[in-house]
Amino acid sequence: MDQLPPRPPEDLLPKIGFYLARWRVTLRHQWRRMLSPISLERRAEVQVQLRDSSQPDFDYFVLVILSCTIATLGLLTNSPAVIIGAMLVAPLMSPVLGLGLGSLVGDTKLFWSALSALLRGAAFAVILSMALAWFNEQLPFVILQELPQEITSRTLPTPLDLGVALAGGLAAAFALAQPQLSAALPGVAIATALMPPLCVIGIGLALGDWSVARGAGLLFLTNIVTIAAAGIFIFWVLGFRAKRREGEGLFPRSLVISLVLMAILLVPLGLQSYQFVQQASRTGQINQVVRDKVTEVTGSELEDFSYRQLEGNTLEMDLTVRVIDPISFADSVALQEAIAVALQQPVQLKIDQVFAARLDPLSPPTATPTVTPGPTLTYTATRVPVTRTYTPSPMPTDTPTSTPTLTPTNTSTPALAEVSKAYGQTIAIRQFPNGPAIGYVPQGTQLAVLYGYEIVDGWVWIEVVDPVGRQGWIPQFYTSVITLTPIETREATLEVRISPTEAPTSTTTP
Repeated sequence: MDQLPPRPPEDLLPKIGFYLARWRVTLRHQWRRMLSPISLERRAEVQVQLRDSSQPDFDYFVLVILSCTIATLGLLTNSPAVIIGAMLVAPLMSPVLGLGLGSLVGDTKLFWSALSALLRGAAFAVILSMALAWFNEQLPFVILQELPQEITSRTLPTPLDLGVALAGGLAAAFALAQPQLSAALPGVAIATALMPPLCVIGIGLALGDWSVARGAGLLFLTNIVTIAAAGIFIFWVLGFRAKRREGEGLFPRSLVISLVLMAILLVPLGLQSYQFVQQASRTGQINQVVRDKVTEVTGSELEDFSYRQLEGNTLEMDLTVRVIDPISFADSVALQEAIAVALQQPVQLKIDQVFAARLDPLSPPTATPTVTPGPTLTYTATRVPVTRTYTPSPMPTDTPTSTPTLTPTNTSTPALAEVSKAYGQTIAIRQFPNGPAIGYVPQGTQLAVLYGYEIVDGWVWIEVVDPVGRQGWIPQFYTSVITLTPIETREATLEVRISPTEAPTSTTTP
């Protein structure tokens, strides 16, 4: 046991060194009390156990097949519960821990056996998951229109995943070395980080998506290195040692190498995390700009939107907005320009409008005019009588001659329209285009169309009269106009020449 230094000297510098040495001895003593090395017998048992379980034998590959099949099907069906079932099998636990322990104690047989089992098991899992994913593509039990969330979450590793693997490796190695802890804990900790990424690599290769396979491969490599480093550290703390070589430092060489590899892996993980954060920030900015501009320019409410980047730094956006009054073409152009200016890049919009009625439970309802049946507008054709003119002629003739003169006269009548596009709601009749409402008519109401016709903000407005006599304006979009055919009446003047020697005969013309 370390002995405390003697009483401090009188000088200042030696006094500071005395207290530092005493603090170091005290700290080492407390550390050994918390993590006391395990017995030699237990160390030998752990080493023999890992040497036996790290052999790539028949039992090992059976567990690889079962775990990989369960994990692949769970990933394809996006089922976390099924993936957890694959984690419980945990065939890759022993090779990873055997790799760390063999490198620490200098057991070359354990090291190479564990490395062979790990590489062969990983390759077999990738091939099997690729075959299962390809088979599902040929006979689509699960149609993958887009990748499930359980797959995509394992294609973008971050430093947080390295932290998860580090904690899992520490827990697994510590539980394996302590006989009183549950044997299931290391399996859950290791399989959580190893088997699902391997299956995602196979799925990505089967689908031909190299970005998926590349991201999952980086996650798998990160987990292998981190878990092995955590296992080496725990085994070293618990008293596992190799024969000390001349010139070797305080920490074992295998632990230093694994820590250096972890530091190297932090570089791509950090860069990928930075890109992910930048993309998430950009997505949030686009979402906020689109939501604000839709409300500001059109007065409607954004329900859903999606966007994609086109060539030439152009954003193509699909918007779904909930409106009460339809958005005009001019408003859509103004909205596209406002979003492009706010984002400082070209934008192409496609807007889907969902018509809705707004209700506020906190405001009392206002009286809505109820349309009651009124007088029906009737157009009656008037018969014009034929006027007969008798002009005596001094010229005697034997036969009366009649020369009719027909003058056609067109009498124009108003058109009829029916409200046919109210979508189950009432349509307001306004005092003038876009003016205040003077009444409401439901769908199916017949209107008399007058001669007023205006175009305001891209909408065609027509002047109408409803069945109760209210005269106003309504958008032609909501109506089906039926134009009455003008009635043509003819006015005839009949001139009859009569001989003075003959009395005229009377002829009746209807």
